[in-house]
Amino acid sequence: MNRSLRLVVTLGVTFMAATFVAGQAVAQARRGAAATAPTTARAGAPIDITGHWVSLITDDWVYRMITPAKGDYSYIPLNAEGRRIADSWDPARDQAAGEECKAYSAPAIMRLPGRVQISWQDDNTLKLDIDTGMQTRLFHFGQAEPQGARSWQGWSKSAWEISGGTDSIFTGAPTSLGEIKRVGSLRVDTNNLRAGYLRKNGVPFSEASFMTEYYNLIVEEDGNQYLVIQTYVADPRYLAGHFVRTLQFKREPDASKRNPTPCSAS
Repeated sequence: MNRSLRLVVTLGVTFMAATFVAGQAVAQARRGAAATAPTTARAGAPIDITGHWVSLITDDWVYRMITPAKGDYSYIPLNAEGRRIADSWDPARDQAAGEECKAYSAPAIMRLPGRVQISWQDDNTLKLDIDTGMQTRLFHFGQAEPQGARSWQGWSKSAWEISGGTDSIFTGAPTSLGEIKRVGSLRVDTNNLRAGYLRKNGVPFSEASFMTEYYNLIVEEDGNQYLVIQTYVADPRYLAGHFVRTLQFKREPDASKRNPTPCSAS
């Protein structure tokens, strides 16, 4: 075998060996990551949104702080059928029917002024206690199928979305750039809803509605913390497009300012 051929063979063998060793290292790292992966949603949370929060009404003030006039569905992409339903709103009828909480349902309640207490009901269920309307939302991890009858708050399937992908073996590992922070957000998909209102003046959503929310935590240099929620509501019956809003909450030190108030139809 001449010298050139021996060199090619040697390089080829070296490359294959290096590739095999690298592949084994990656596989071992992935097995190690899988072995140490959090077993519950609570243990695997990339952000801590538990605690006490107050809503910041920074936009749509006249639609959130007071009940808009009947027939005012500005900035909501209602179709003709949705506008017809909104124009027939009668709060006295809702009150008499025991449906005064129609505007305190999941697609609407986070936009109402108030305070929210977030805690872990168990290791795979987040609980939101909302003082406005005295409502409770449950975010279920690892349970995809709706359970029980339709309700104002529906069934919410939740998952952590980790930056860089949840299967990255480098998440949280030291690198030449320092330690990579493990950050992410919470995604919540809600269905199994009872028909209700997107606004208190009777702007409707149907039982076919589906809502997706993203919960993001922002920590300022001064220590203040903000919960920013992006919401997307789809309704093939009453909406001509997605109803999209961004909401802000500020962290409070305790529950001393909570003021639970019942639902009101008007």
